[in-house]
Amino acid sequence: MSAGLNKRPGRAAVSRRRFLTASAATLTGILAAPRLLRAQSTSITVLNWQGYGTDEAWALTAFQRQMGIEVIHDYYESEREMIAKLQNNAGAYDVVLTNCAWNGVAVKDGLLQPIDTAKIATFKDLTPTFRDSPLLKDGGRTYGVAWVWGMTALAYNSDVLKRKPDSIEILWNPKEATHVALRDDGIEAVSLAAIATGQDINHPKDLAKIKAKLLALEGQLSTLWTSEDEFNKLFSARTFDVSPYWSGAVARTKTNFNLPIGYAVPKEGAIGWFDGLAIAAQAPNVDGAEKFISYMTDPDFYYIWATKVGAPASANPKANARLPADDIARKIHGDPTVMRRLQYMAPLSDEERHAYTGLWTEVKAEFAR
Repeated sequence: MSAGLNKRPGRAAVSRRRFLTASAATLTGILAAPRLLRAQSTSITVLNWQGYGTDEAWALTAFQRQMGIEVIHDYYESEREMIAKLQNNAGAYDVVLTNCAWNGVAVKDGLLQPIDTAKIATFKDLTPTFRDSPLLKDGGRTYGVAWVWGMTALAYNSDVLKRKPDSIEILWNPKEATHVALRDDGIEAVSLAAIATGQDINHPKDLAKIKAKLLALEGQLSTLWTSEDEFNKLFSARTFDVSPYWSGAVARTKTNFNLPIGYAVPKEGAIGWFDGLAIAAQAPNVDGAEKFISYMTDPDFYYIWATKVGAPASANPKANARLPADDIARKIHGDPTVMRRLQYMAPLSDEERHAYTGLWTEVKAEFAR
């Protein structure tokens, strides 16, 4: 095993959906920060990951020109930080990016308000799988408008692996992949091992089996990574041949760096996720929030974001249909049989999160011996 497992940069773990640099705010600063103040009728404040679509400068300029509404951003570096910001800055935010596994948590904490879907111009066009998901609803009311979706499956070096992997077991097969990488994230590691052992990714019953499966990676595991930037650097240096990776990020790796990256969804399945745009419980500008969500789910915005920057798949099929036929993201996300093999992330209890991260800590400690 590479010493890279023990000598790693001191980077904070970031979400699969974070594209650029992290927000400079710390959690201590968040809790102590005063409420954000702005002109309610002529601006909205969006809470999101930094560099994740809603803060594209060209898009904000176009939106302000069309609607006369300025868009201000604040950022978080984890979903727990998102919850903390909503709790401690009531009335500061209008639009909030919520993942399918966290929207329900925010709703139960009283941090989001139901959305009048008749005010969302694109709502009827959204894919029913995501639009009508109970993960974005509560009590029959909608608390999140499906925005983008993707998966965590297998990225591989097509110069090294001449055959597209068809099974997740390639991670454990030294005859095909001698150098494997994983993201340093306990929830994701447990979910992948759950798929490999035929279990539910969110609520696996046999954690001992999952731990044994992860420990069996020791012979091939070369490194762990924490961010998209780190993945690209390690992939470019040929530190690994195959790794679980986010589908939207594959398109950026290919488009921005022209690296020999391929992508495969194993026959056993993969991790699916989708993000929604929600409205904060005490949003000062609900009308502006509704207009912004409509703009963000429109094909005109998505086409530029996807082709010029790189993006996950849109929850609006009309937006995906606008992409060029040879677009890598369209190829990855356009197969309906792939969607049927996905297990979608769902809310976890605090006890489950603690158990999964604790198990991963134990596995890494075994690797380090």
